Amino acid sequence: MTLIDQITQEVNEVMGMIDESQLDQAEKLIQKDQRIFVLGAGRSGLMAKGFAMRLMHIGYTVFVIGETITPSVQAGDVLLAVSGSGKTASILELATKAADNGVTVISVTSHADSPLGKVGQAVIVVPGATKSGDGVKSIQLLSTLFDQSVHLTLDALCLKLSRRDNVSNASAAATHSNME
Repeated sequence: MTLIDQITQEVNEVMGMIDESQLDQAEKLIQKDQRIFVLGAGRSGLMAKGFAMRLMHIGYTVFVIGETITPSVQAGDVLLAVSGSGKTASILELATKAADNGVTVISVTSHADSPLGKVGQAVIVVPGATKSGDGVKSIQLLSTLFDQSVHLTLDALCLKLSRRDNVSNASAAATHSNME
């Protein structure tokens, strides 16, 4: 078996464990008339940024926490927070504060019963290996399997949203950068 085959097998195993009803629950919380914020640290933060970009492509008002032009999160907004362990202090602190202030929190983590999982009104469990070694075991370094699986999972959520909102590929392409 090649290295690519092993990696693909790992990702397929994790994706086969994703509960699509959790995506359906998150989908209900994300609406076009709300501001959507994303939050994550390190590579999880990069996955959150990828999700934000795709949301922008399908017509949402979306911000990345920590960017200089990001406004403050307010009651009625939605925050999607990503942490494999569900214990990353900076993510947990901001998500908890947001929830306490009337923000709808969607948690993306490898453990529903993690502190971040408990904060979310919706929880998307992605059981890929994290840097602490929990989750589906992986030959890949640190949290790579979690990150890969989060990327695919959040892309699936965007596809659900685009279908619900009747956003075509052509419409999404119109918001895509033409600076290439």
